[in-house]
Amino acid sequence: MRYLHTMVRVTDLDKTLHFFCDLLGMVETRRMESEKGRFTNIFLAASGDETAARETKAPVVELTYNWDPENYEGGRNFGHLAFQVDNIYDTCQSLMDAGVTINRPPRDGYMAFILTPDNISIELLHTGDPLPPQEPWASMENTGSW
Repeated sequence: MRYLHTMVRVTDLDKTLHFFCDLLGMVETRRMESEKGRFTNIFLAASGDETAARETKAPVVELTYNWDPENYEGGRNFGHLAFQVDNIYDTCQSLMDAGVTINRPPRDGYMAFILTPDNISIELLHTGDPLPPQEPWASMENTGSW
């Protein structure tokens, strides 16, 4: 058995692609549109997995955009996606500068949580040992839920 992908339904494709590609640095590896089924599937890989994902040898995130509007509630019920980042503080600062709320700041120098535009939780984990605590993260409170 081999893990292939995680699918999340999204309501605003442009906003979601901006979040995953422009802010998180993921790369679109393939796209499928179904006129009959009235949906678009977009497969995204972490930048370090792009080549392997194009050969279907690395797991990807599948964004499913249904052309007919639907109301998706309970994004937290999904659980979360997790990504490893080179520097948790730099990543969170970059996301905050772009207007993303850091719901669970990396007070421990290792882990943070954010939400996608459709309220899907994203866990960010620092590569290697935790960084020493530093401000503003060390004293930043949690915001909302994740």
